[in-house]
Amino acid sequence: MNNTITETNFDFPNQTDLYKGKVRDVYSINNDKLVMIASDRISAFDHVLPKGIPYKGQVLSQIAAKFLDATSDIIPNWMEAIPDPSVTIGKKCEPFKIEMVIRGYLTGHAWREYRSGKRILCGVAMPDGMVEHQKFPSPIITPTTKADVGHDEDISREDILKNDIISEQDYIKLEEYTCALFERGTEIAKEKGLILVDTKYEFGKDVNGVITLIDEIHTPDSSRYFYLDGYQDKVANNLPQKQLSKEFVRQWLIENGFQGKENQIIPHMSEQYCNEVSDRYIELYELITGDKFVKEDVSNVIVRVENNILNYLNS
Repeated sequence: MNNTITETNFDFPNQTDLYKGKVRDVYSINNDKLVMIASDRISAFDHVLPKGIPYKGQVLSQIAAKFLDATSDIIPNWMEAIPDPSVTIGKKCEPFKIEMVIRGYLTGHAWREYRSGKRILCGVAMPDGMVEHQKFPSPIITPTTKADVGHDEDISREDILKNDIISEQDYIKLEEYTCALFERGTEIAKEKGLILVDTKYEFGKDVNGVITLIDEIHTPDSSRYFYLDGYQDKVANNLPQKQLSKEFVRQWLIENGFQGKENQIIPHMSEQYCNEVSDRYIELYELITGDKFVKEDVSNVIVRVENNILNYLNS
C-alpha cells in the first residue's frame, strides 16, 4: 500500500509548527498560513486504523474545497489555494474550542442515546415517540468539546457559556452560521438525490477577529448522507438506510468486535478491504459532488505532494 499517504514529515521554508491530527497533517508557515494535508489515514471510534485508504485524502480535500466555495457567501472561510489534490493552503485562524454538530435526523450517536432512554442531548430536548432515522421537527445543534487528547465530549450551550469557552455574542453567531451552512448543504444534497443527515462545523477567528469557517465541510468523514429515494419507506418499515458516510466502516468494525473500548483489537484490514473502502469513498465523492472522480498519479504520492506544496510556497 505504498500509494497512500499515511505519514508526512516535511520541512518547508519558514515552517513554524506541525500538528498531526487523526487524518490531517497541518504545517504552519510564518505563523500566519496553514498547509493542510489530507492524508489517507482513516479513523473510527477515536482510533486511527492501521492501513491507509487509497485516494481518501484526495476525496476529502476536493469535496471540502467544493463546499467551501459553495458557502463562501454565507461566511468567510480559511481556504486560499489547492496546490495539490490532497492539500489545502489557507490563512491561520485561532480556533474555537468546540465543534458545532447539527443533526436533522435521529441517527447515529443521537439514536444510541435516545434508545438508551435519554431525551436530552447537549441540553436539547428530543421528542418522545420517535423512531431511528426519523427527521427532527427542526435541526438540533449538539456541540462537542475539541479535545487535544482523548475523546470529544458532548456539551450544552449553557455549559459553553457558563464556563466561558465562548462568549455569548460569538456563540449566537456560530449557531446562525451552523444553521445557514446546514440549510445550504441540505439544498445541494437534495439536488443530488441525497439527504444531509448530520454534520459538524469548525470555526475560528482570523487575525482581524472575523469569525471564519475552518477545516473541512460536508465530507463523508464529517457528515452523514442518506439516499432521498426510498428514505420514507425505510423509516416506515424500520429498515436500515444506506449510509453515504464513514458509518459503513464503523459498522464493519462493530461486526468484527471493535468499538474502541479497552482491550479490543482492531481487526485485520486486508488490501482487498482497503480497496473496497477506497471505491466507496470515490462513489461518495461522485454522488455528493455530481462530478466524475479523476484519480491522480499516486505512484510516488509523497514526492508529488511535497513538490506541489514547495512550488506554491516558492511562487
